[in-house]
Amino acid sequence: MTDIEIPYEKDRHGWYRFFEILPGTLSWALLLMPVVLGYINITVNNFEINLGVFFILAYLLTYFIRSVAYTIRALTGYRTMRQHMQLNWAGLLQDVEAGHPTAEKFKRPRWHADNLRRVTTYQTVIKPSELMHAVVIATVNESREVLEPTIQSVLANDYDKQKVILVIAYEGRAGQEAEERVQELLKVYKGKFFHAMAVKHPSGLPGEIVGKGSNISYAGHELQKYLEQEKIDPSRVLVTTLDADNRPHPSYLSAVSYVYCIVPNPQRASYQPLPMFTNNIWDAPTMMRVIATGNTLFYIVGTQRAHRARNFSAHAQSMQALIEMNFWSKRTIVEDGHHFWRSYFHYDGDYRVYPMSIPIYQDAVLADGYWRTIRAQFVQLRRWTYGASDIAYVGYKGFREKNKISRFDLWGKWLTLLEGHVTWATGTILVFAAAFIQPRLHPQNIAANQLPLIVGRIQTLGIIGLLATVYVCLVTLPPRPARYKRHRSLLMILQWALAPFTSIGFGSLAAFNSQTRLVFKRYLSKFDVTEKARRTESGKLVSTEADPNK
Repeated sequence: MTDIEIPYEKDRHGWYRFFEILPGTLSWALLLMPVVLGYINITVNNFEINLGVFFILAYLLTYFIRSVAYTIRALTGYRTMRQHMQLNWAGLLQDVEAGHPTAEKFKRPRWHADNLRRVTTYQTVIKPSELMHAVVIATVNESREVLEPTIQSVLANDYDKQKVILVIAYEGRAGQEAEERVQELLKVYKGKFFHAMAVKHPSGLPGEIVGKGSNISYAGHELQKYLEQEKIDPSRVLVTTLDADNRPHPSYLSAVSYVYCIVPNPQRASYQPLPMFTNNIWDAPTMMRVIATGNTLFYIVGTQRAHRARNFSAHAQSMQALIEMNFWSKRTIVEDGHHFWRSYFHYDGDYRVYPMSIPIYQDAVLADGYWRTIRAQFVQLRRWTYGASDIAYVGYKGFREKNKISRFDLWGKWLTLLEGHVTWATGTILVFAAAFIQPRLHPQNIAANQLPLIVGRIQTLGIIGLLATVYVCLVTLPPRPARYKRHRSLLMILQWALAPFTSIGFGSLAAFNSQTRLVFKRYLSKFDVTEKARRTESGKLVSTEADPNK
């Protein structure tokens, strides 16, 4: 079996360092490309072509085509989400249990009958009645106003809670006050589940960095002990990990149970619900709303691209698989996305993620004060873009160590990962800025001076796509709280004028920060907890220090 652990920072040398340096080098090179190529001209059939102009035109054309596809997937993804949110998943589960449609009358989707037929061909079938859920909620120092609604949202699911184990994984370093808060919540809600437990993660354990992966892995081991004690088969337990602010849709547990019971070899898969950053979207500052709604749109689009699905934030996986892999990584701050690659190498490529169109509602970034919110947003995106560290992990494990993975599949996934992070850093900057470089370099060149006009026309066409995506974002918003007047609804439309600035000022700069850190071995070795403030119905802002050790 392939060793799936990411190397410690001190053990990264040679080829591993080459792969770490690669994304940052490519991103900076791509950013400089319009300038460098702007000084190079080639002649083809007596026609002089400036490579800088050619490069920018080719890039803009590619970007435009991808934008059209993005818009189509956004509309399709929204339609699928609305359909799946309205399905009677509990009724569909009854059909799976019976092996055929039951007498109960409700609307069944066309693909349901195909799934029922397919299940009969499996050698091993897991019945819904045999399945249990473990919901692991990771918390550090979040207030009760943040944590309690998450527990309540699990209880609000249309699923038998006597088949649900609640695990609150909390950090010992958060101190006595945080521990008392968790124990109070456990006392209130313990009797409402099959079992509930609070697991205190000790600080300073050897081989761990300060991060979510270490916390939930420790809780996972305690859950394993409990299952062994109760003689519960871990292959019949599906584990969902939630952050403190994650609120599953009422149909989530039924929907993920359905998918787990109808897919082939369910242990070699993860199940990825749809992250939607809408819990407090009306309370967040304007720029944070743009970023949050943009992130929501990105993941709606992602549900239509199953081949590119990866673990992010809240996700589910078989307890048996987690035990086999020694749970999540304790050596990286991007334990969610990295866990996809751990699983991929553990199963020699025979592993997939099933994207679901059922939401897990999460918070937009909101801290106590505007500038603290700005900083918290950048730090959160820096942590997300630090997923570029997986490029080295995948490159080294895949190409430098022995494994049985298909080269075609490995190259496809690795290049997609690399391209995604390089585009994250450079895409928006090149689209909005590169075209204005050539006229300054070559004021007499007709083609160079036409570039800004071409960009303007492309952006005009892009407005049609923007309107479609804005529509999707608006219709996915929760109702406007009574404490806000109608003009705030208008701001939800006008705010999109800030999209280029937020994309560059937060997304691109965060990606460059992360990739440049990898180039110079300035690793992020500590999980920067995002401060989660909550505004009450009266308008009061309730906040706690995100990191109790600061």
